[in-house]
Amino acid sequence: MRFYLSILLSLFFMSGAAQAKSCYSKTEAEAEQGIRIHSELMVIGLNCQHMTPRGWKNFYSQYRDITNKNADLFANYEKTLINYYRQSGNNNPERELHTLRTTFANKVSTDAAKMRPDVFCSNFATRIPRAAEMSRADFQQWAATFHPSTPLNKPLCN
Repeated sequence: MRFYLSILLSLFFMSGAAQAKSCYSKTEAEAEQGIRIHSELMVIGLNCQHMTPRGWKNFYSQYRDITNKNADLFANYEKTLINYYRQSGNNNPERELHTLRTTFANKVSTDAAKMRPDVFCSNFATRIPRAAEMSRADFQQWAATFHPSTPLNKPLCN
């Protein structure tokens, strides 16, 4: 009887663990969104750096400043996602993170390629100075705000 009870309990806990790995906690979701935003800002900064208005700091330089100012936040986001991938059974969680970043950057690059550079930059470049003005808490709030137009790769856990 104890044997069957231990098997039943093991199955119960294993199914709960597997279920948790198929969805994001709020912290993991914020981390993914933070990495997405950071990747998008990089592509915007690179594509629009030559269209920075006179008297403004170069868009790519502003992106680098954002990265430096929030380096620990981005490192924590990366660590959170690497831990998630590891707990999900991924054999190479660092590679998975790099794939995620590349996927986000490629999406924005594809969007940019479909528009004239001046149109792309007039639509998206203003995100750079806005992000540069944000405090760490503001940036975290931005990353923790989920929009249907930018869905997460995993659903939120209940």
